[in-house]
Amino acid sequence: MEISERKKEHLEICLNNEVEGNNFFDDVILVYNALPDFDFEDINTKTEFLGKELNIPLIISSITGGTEEAKKINKTLAKVAEKKKIGFALGSQRAMIENKRLSETYFVRDVAPSILLFGNIGISNLHEIKIKEIEKAMEEVKADALFVHLNSAQEITQREGNTNFKNSVQNLKKLVKNLNYPVVAKEVGQGICRETGEILKKCGIRAIDVAGVGGTNWMKVEKLRGGKISDHLLNFGIPTTCSLLELKDLGIDLISSGGIRTGLDIAKSIALGAKICGIALPFLKIYKKEGEEGILKYVEELENELKKVMFLVGARNLRELKNCRYILRGVTKNWAEQI
Repeated sequence: MEISERKKEHLEICLNNEVEGNNFFDDVILVYNALPDFDFEDINTKTEFLGKELNIPLIISSITGGTEEAKKINKTLAKVAEKKKIGFALGSQRAMIENKRLSETYFVRDVAPSILLFGNIGISNLHEIKIKEIEKAMEEVKADALFVHLNSAQEITQREGNTNFKNSVQNLKKLVKNLNYPVVAKEVGQGICRETGEILKKCGIRAIDVAGVGGTNWMKVEKLRGGKISDHLLNFGIPTTCSLLELKDLGIDLISSGGIRTGLDIAKSIALGAKICGIALPFLKIYKKEGEEGILKYVEELENELKKVMFLVGARNLRELKNCRYILRGVTKNWAEQI
């Protein structure tokens, strides 16, 4: 099956089936501050990431590319990102590298000239796609940085999956050294542990997107496409909250994704050590139902709720939010105690 056809199936399955899991953010309780000594209107949610300022610590995470529908989706989401001054990430660019005619389905700079824009390639593709080809793909879309997605769980489930991850660390080091763009490592739904984080840091990557258990489960998606894996393995991985705790003292910027759905989730992620957050599936669903207007409204709701949470914990800015006190319970508490 061609990549573009697979991308269409992915979109249809994500829109029409239950593919999300428990995001575990209920395990995190931010401690209430009854005496915030500042004006709510003075709360500042801005942050800098990879040299670009974001109005709120948020990117629209990788969703799609390689089809006409993907082109429409990417343009609409990128327009919102430009209006709200948040980041945006493209889907895997492997399709446009293999088929040059698909490049336009990824191009969004005409509607989003100033946003923080991520390109995207899979780590298992690094042994077959040359660095100069990746460089050219980045230049074509005028991206600022590259996501290298780590999706071994998805690949072993996908019926066309590429399970050759041999020399992945060596290939990643080579990419980081030779690519003229910052490289960010990204899971796609199963999280990243401390040991993997340390290896990634040694490879020279600039940041890590933990993308933990709790958001879109690509093992479920691929099983619905006819892939094979037993049901009791479908939730294998590390919850987003736990992955943040695993990596928070690693000394590298973290992106929290995997079940982020509300401004409260964003606030909890920052408190647990994230620099920014990523959301994908809710944007896709809102796009299909309400279009650009609905997406704008959702981002505004996220921003407003984040500010209210910051007021409730007494944080005037994201630095103070990162230092606010929290209480853990459930799986996340057990995990914290054992690491």
